[in-house]
Amino acid sequence: MECNNNLHSTMNRCEGQRLPMMDMNRAFFARAERYTPQWRVVDAKGEIVGRIATKIATMLRGKDKPSFTPHANVSDYIVVINAEHVVFTGNKMEHKSYEWYTGWIGNRKTRTAREIMAKDSTEVLRHAIHGMLPKNKLMRQLHRKLRIYAGSEHPHTAQVARKTVQ
Repeated sequence: MECNNNLHSTMNRCEGQRLPMMDMNRAFFARAERYTPQWRVVDAKGEIVGRIATKIATMLRGKDKPSFTPHANVSDYIVVINAEHVVFTGNKMEHKSYEWYTGWIGNRKTRTAREIMAKDSTEVLRHAIHGMLPKNKLMRQLHRKLRIYAGSEHPHTAQVARKTVQ
């Protein structure tokens, strides 16, 4: 039996099955209340900081799912392991500087990426992901769903379904 995929019909018929047609006059908006988040593990060992941060920010927003809605928090929990093994391209480890202001007049502090990695290796990746998220209330909700660990061990083994995302 040949399938009839006519978009103008009210019902599609394929091998005797009746499939409901999608209503093209309605928009789909996901609601955060109806969504149950999953736990995902990302191994950052040997990955370039910007490239892995882009993948994590995309997963954290939920843009890799068909149910993505810009205003709703329909993302999964992301557990990043091996953050101490991320790499920079070129001479960025020595020349890239992170700066902040202490609040006192003229008191600007700067540190290189190597100094930040020596103090807290997760901070470089957290800073890169933070810059890729929207700057609104949704960003604060998404930050709560991000867990970054320097080593390969993490305390979320009960929640994670043991899938490693690349």
